[in-house]
Amino acid sequence: MSGETITLYEAIGGDQTVRALTRRFYELMDSLPEAARCRAIHPPDLSGSEAKLYDYLTGYLGGPPVYVEKYGHPRLRARHFSAPIGVAERDEWLLCFRRAMEETIENPKLRDIIWAPVERLAQHMQNREE
Repeated sequence: MSGETITLYEAIGGDQTVRALTRRFYELMDSLPEAARCRAIHPPDLSGSEAKLYDYLTGYLGGPPVYVEKYGHPRLRARHFSAPIGVAERDEWLLCFRRAMEETIENPKLRDIIWAPVERLAQHMQNREE
């Protein structure tokens, strides 16, 4: 045994899976009636949002630090402060992310590992009360 560590990025399937995850996430957000409030705080064209989430998740999951190379430190809360993110928007975002993971990441244990910090991050992004 080499003792080599594998990243989550590699474990879930690398670039192909991260692309599928981000694509499916925004497809769900754009089409699910139960995600309408979350969708409403995004731009009409989701392609820029999808590209940035792809870049962010690539590095976040242990792949190349694409987001940081392009934009610097993520400062996610500050970058999203202009968007009114309440409980409903947060929960709808999480609904789309969970479904996208279920459809694109086969291993439930890997989904669980990814889910906990993503859920904490979404709660951190909330910037208004109902």
